Parts: sequence; C-alpha cells; structure tokens
Amino acid sequence: MEERGHEVVVTSRDFAQTIGLLDRYGIPHRPMGAHGGGGLRGKARAMGSRSSQLAKMVRGEHFDLAVAHGSTDQPLVARLARIPQVTMFDYEFAAAMHHSNGRLATRVLVPDAIPERALARYGIRSPKLIRYPGLKEEYYLADYPPDPGVAGELGLDPGKVIVVLRPPPEVTLYHRGASTDLFAQVVDHLEAHADTVQVVALPRIDSQREALRERGVLVPEFAVDGPGLIAASDLVISAGGTMNREAVALGVPAYSPFAGRLGAVDARLIEEGRLHRLEDPADLALVRRERSATPPMRDPDLLVDLILGAAETGRAGRRRRSNTMDAR
Repeated sequence: MEERGHEVVVTSRDFAQTIGLLDRYGIPHRPMGAHGGGGLRGKARAMGSRSSQLAKMVRGEHFDLAVAHGSTDQPLVARLARIPQVTMFDYEFAAAMHHSNGRLATRVLVPDAIPERALARYGIRSPKLIRYPGLKEEYYLADYPPDPGVAGELGLDPGKVIVVLRPPPEVTLYHRGASTDLFAQVVDHLEAHADTVQVVALPRIDSQREALRERGVLVPEFAVDGPGLIAASDLVISAGGTMNREAVALGVPAYSPFAGRLGAVDARLIEEGRLHRLEDPADLALVRRERSATPPMRDPDLLVDLILGAAETGRAGRRRRSNTMDAR
C-alpha cells in the first residue's frame, strides 16, 4: 500500500509476540490496549478500552479506510466514524466475533474454502462478501522470504529433528472449554524422544511459557521470525491455525491437534493432504524432511486491490446518500 503512495497507520495491542514482532520487522505502530484474557468480563473491558482509544485516534485524523483481520473493535469504531472498513478472517466459527464485525464491515474477505452459506447467519453475503483463492499466508509470504538466520539465532541442533510447537489458544472464546489433553500427550511424546528431537515452542501466554520450559522445551526469550523458524524445522504442530497454514505455504509438514470445531480452510487442507489432523501423538512422523523448493505463492496485489476497493465502495455510498439528500 505504501508503494502505491498510500499512508498507512498500524495499531497494535500488547498480547503474545505482537509488539515484539512489529518491532523486529521495523513496522511503526500505535499501541491500543492489551488482551483481556480468557474471561468474558476481562474481554469486554479490554474491548471497551481499545475501542475508546481507536475512536479518539480517528477523531483527530482523517482516514479513508480501515482494515483488520479478526478485530472486534475496529469495525464498530469505523462504522461510528463513517469510515469504510474491511474485515478479514479465515475461521468461520468464531460466532461472537462475526455476528458483529460481519454486519458492521463494508467488505468481508475470506478464503474461497469457506462457502457463502456458512456465513449467511452472520449477515455476510454477496456483494459485501468476497472470497479470494488460496490462503492469506500464500499472499503475505510471497514477497517476504523467511529469515535464514533463525537456526543460528536460536542455536538449533542440525543433528536433530526440529519440531515447532504452538500451544492451544486457551484465551479465545471459540476454544473455551475445549480439552488440552491431546496437546499434553504430544508434549509427553516429544519429551520421550528428546535424544533425537529438539522442540522449539512459541507460547501464547506466560503460564504456557513457564510450563514448557519446565519440560526442557526451547522457548525463545525474544520475538522470532515465525516463517524463518518454520523453514528451518522438520515439522510443525500447532493447535491454532496461522502457523500451520504458514507451514503448508512453505511446504513443511504440519499437524493440527486443535480441539475446537474444524474450519473449512483446514478441512480442505486435510482433504488435499497438505495438513494432518492429529488425534494420536504416535502418528507424528519425527523424521528429517527433504528440503525442496517452496510451493508457488500468490500475488499480494490481488488482496491489496480487494482491500482498496472498499474505499471506493464507501465513496460511492457517500455519493448516493448525498444525492438522496439533495433530491429531498
């Protein structure tokens, strides 16, 4: 967007590795509150705080477009400020989020694996809904090669099978109450193979970080280039979605022990054999993978065009309202 001459303002919140990654990549950002934790009350307070800060920011500056992936705050603030807003997501069962952001957004972008009928209950239909081909990861990784220095940065053992581990999203609403027993079994299984396997974990919260360190797992003290770590690994086990899909995009074997409801994107990847649904730790192939060429990526300009198109949609809507008022 900046290469096209647009001015971009990035907002952030203090959760997991977000701030550290933005700083690592040299992306200027404006912090807007923090995560609310796992409880509904805490989430509500955090949402109110972030929304208030966003509203204050947009009142003081002129914005032509707002864009977010899976935000509950931005669509509401943008609607109140009459700013066209693009909502993106790739998991259709986060109902609490989509019932609000889907109705408030000017345009909704999702992977084409998600059928339109799955989103109708949220009030998301064409022409507001646009389904793009492939995975979002295939677009944003296309012009950002993984950092080849991550293996040395972390001191990975080239003689061992490198496993990247991502714990379950225990603080997300769509995962509340889901069992983490399988993930615990996976950790036990990997620990039993510690002589041939090195595990690198990217925890989401402090309690996960401490628990994994106690099990002899390598937990980086700083934000790590995720794609670089994946490219240096032999397999990825992630109970969330994005890291698995980054592995798929980079051609690295990926396993999902996710205990929640399986989304259409992951269901398609499993059907295509590009992602494995993990139900028994013994099914893990703890072997060195063959390094081969990265699978073909997609043109990021396609998503940029779809995003920026919402600004024109917003301008057209404002012209129609103006003409209607003039006619009256």
